[in-house]
Amino acid sequence: MPGDPIRRLDREQLTTAVRALARHDPALRAVLRRHGPPPLWARPGTFATLLRIILEQQVSLASARAMFARLREATRTVTPESVLTLGPQGLRRLGLTRQKAGYAYGLAERIRAGELCLGALARMGDAEAREALLRVRGVGPWTADIYLIMALRRPDVWPAGDLALHQILQRTWRLPRLPSTAEAVTFAARWTPWRAVAARILWHAYLSEPRRLLKKAHLR
Repeated sequence: MPGDPIRRLDREQLTTAVRALARHDPALRAVLRRHGPPPLWARPGTFATLLRIILEQQVSLASARAMFARLREATRTVTPESVLTLGPQGLRRLGLTRQKAGYAYGLAERIRAGELCLGALARMGDAEAREALLRVRGVGPWTADIYLIMALRRPDVWPAGDLALHQILQRTWRLPRLPSTAEAVTFAARWTPWRAVAARILWHAYLSEPRRLLKKAHLR
């Protein structure tokens, strides 16, 4: 809702939040004891960042990284203008699927037309910013949430449908099966107002286990 408090996670807040979560959740405290606190992962609030997150939907992170690298090599700077110059067919030649080429081109058109202002998102509350992103074709709940967490550094956003988090939830809390998106959202409510920090702790734990590989970033 408009009117949500606008907060941006910094290192001091991250430390405060990690300590608070460790005090109140024994399982998270054990995770932190094994793996240490998470880094303050962050991405710039740019077109290139949002496009890269779209490319990361439902594919391996390595595949998305390779696609983005080819795009950056072809354009030098990934901007709405450079993507529009390539056009859908040019994007397809770089290895994007027809669907993702359409998403990338549509996002560039929308930003150039002024229908989406990424700079304005930083001044919106969580729900309002998420709603603005979800109006963009190709941006689903996971994409919007990851943008809020990584680019806007919001501290209380839980990324709906993140497979890595579902797997670490099941393993750490010994759940009988992989939780659904709705179940994970309900489970994460206990970490309000630091749900994004809890997600960072769990991602850090997941990535710290070398035999685990992130095969997909998004769970339907």
